[in-house]
Amino acid sequence: MILYTHTHTHTHTHTSNSYEQLLNTITLGNSYEIIKQIPDNSIDLIVTDPPYTYDKTITGGWYKDKKVGKELLNLNIINGIKDDILEEFVRIMKNINIYVWCNKAQIMQYLEFFCKKYNCSFEIIIWKKTNPAPLCSNTYLPDKEYCLYFKKNGYCKPVSYEKAKTVYITTINKSDKGKFLHPTIKPIELIKTFIENSSKENEIIFDPFSGSGTTCVAAKELKRQFIRNRNR
Repeated sequence: MILYTHTHTHTHTHTSNSYEQLLNTITLGNSYEIIKQIPDNSIDLIVTDPPYTYDKTITGGWYKDKKVGKELLNLNIINGIKDDILEEFVRIMKNINIYVWCNKAQIMQYLEFFCKKYNCSFEIIIWKKTNPAPLCSNTYLPDKEYCLYFKKNGYCKPVSYEKAKTVYITTINKSDKGKFLHPTIKPIELIKTFIENSSKENEIIFDPFSGSGTTCVAAKELKRQFIRNRNR
C-alpha cells in the first residue's frame, strides 16, 4: 500500500512531469532523478524518512538472521543516502527548513552537511518506543529513533506547549506496520506536529522518500500542498 485509504491522492509512475503535475501526487520513481524536476526555491518544508545506514557486521549490532534485518535488506534500504541529494534539498527549499529521520550512524553526516557546510541551527527530536524489538544480543535496545530538524531562516513556531517537546513516547504502531506494509512507519500525529510547527496552510511540503504515505496524509489533513516520491 502507498496511501491511507481515506485519501483521494493520485499516484502515478514517473516519466517526465511538470512541476504542476507533481503537486499533490505521489510519484513512483528514482528520488535522485525526480527531484531534478522541482524548481529552485519552491519548497516550504521537507519532512522525510530516508533509508538508514546499517552496519552489517555482528560487532555493529545488525543481524541478517533477524526478521527486521531481513526485511530491510530485501527492501535495499540499508545504505543511507548520498550528500548529492542533500544538495538538491537545499536547492529546492525557499529557506532550509527540514525534518529528516535517521539512526545514530547518520547523525554526523547530517550535522556536518547542514551545520558545518550551511551554518544551520538544529534540534534533535527523539521518538522513544515503549515496546522496542528485542534486538539486544551485544548492544543496547533499539528503543528510540532520531529526527533531526535543520533550519536557516526557516519557519519554526510550535503551536502549543505539548508540540514544542523534543521527546515523544509512544508504542511502536504495529497495526499500521501490518496494514500499510512498511517496516519503519512513523506515527502520523508526530508528523503532523512537525508540519504544524514549521509551515502554514497552503504551503508546499515535500517528502522525497515516501513509504506508507504518512507525510502526504498529514499534509492533506492540515490543508497543505505536497509533493511525494516513492522509489519503485
